[in-house]
Amino acid sequence: MPLLNLMSIRSLTVWRYRSLILNMVERDFRSKYLGSLLGCMWSVIKPAAMIFIYTVIFSKIMRNKLPDVDDVMGYGIFLCSGLLTWNFFSELLERCLNIFPENANLIKKVNFPRITLPVGLFISTTINFSIIFLIFLIFLITSGRNPGWTIIGFIPLLLIQQSFSLALGMLLATLNVFFRDIGHLVTIILQFWFWGTPIVYPRSILPDKFQFIIEANPMTNLITSYQQIVLKGDWPQWYQFRYHIVGALMLLYISYNGYRKLAPEMVDEL
Repeated sequence: MPLLNLMSIRSLTVWRYRSLILNMVERDFRSKYLGSLLGCMWSVIKPAAMIFIYTVIFSKIMRNKLPDVDDVMGYGIFLCSGLLTWNFFSELLERCLNIFPENANLIKKVNFPRITLPVGLFISTTINFSIIFLIFLIFLITSGRNPGWTIIGFIPLLLIQQSFSLALGMLLATLNVFFRDIGHLVTIILQFWFWGTPIVYPRSILPDKFQFIIEANPMTNLITSYQQIVLKGDWPQWYQFRYHIVGALMLLYISYNGYRKLAPEMVDEL
């Protein structure tokens, strides 16, 4: 019940300050491409170039292949589906870390609900990912590899993933205000986390003695499900995400309560 009350109160707050949140999102996009000739076109050019490199270079030139996929571009598609979703996860997490120091002047001078900062960031990263994913989807369709209706499975998977990323990011962001080493530590951890997730390799190639590491990784089932949707058109096994959902909700509750207790001291630290 406390968690439900928390969610309803936060939802009302977010809706009341929707104009402020949208202004934050707009400002974020403008700052990314400020001074560039092509402006927002870079949000299309860069991911298109990345998808081309991973699908063509890795698959057709380097001829990397997956052991159970009989498709010349299978590895490139496998790689893209994992990398794009991982980048979505890590971008939100890393940007959350510094959300309070980056907005220190605003926090000190203006009285507004701090929850609008991560919400605006969540919307901004989601729009950015949507553009990239749309380009990837267009590539799949035009190359004759349309996964069909199973592509809808990405939506609940991404909601679970980004809820976890946002909750963890908010907790670390609060702690990072008081202990600035956390930001540097998380950057290192994310590198190990990336290679401990089956993104550039299938989990089947690992020896049995290392499988427990992969199984303990909360990102493994998510990334594997994205890959299975794109490569084979298979629906995710939803029951395996019950712990992800419970964990994300609990972490959200912990991160909010941690922020609420430390908020009075946060302004002085900033």
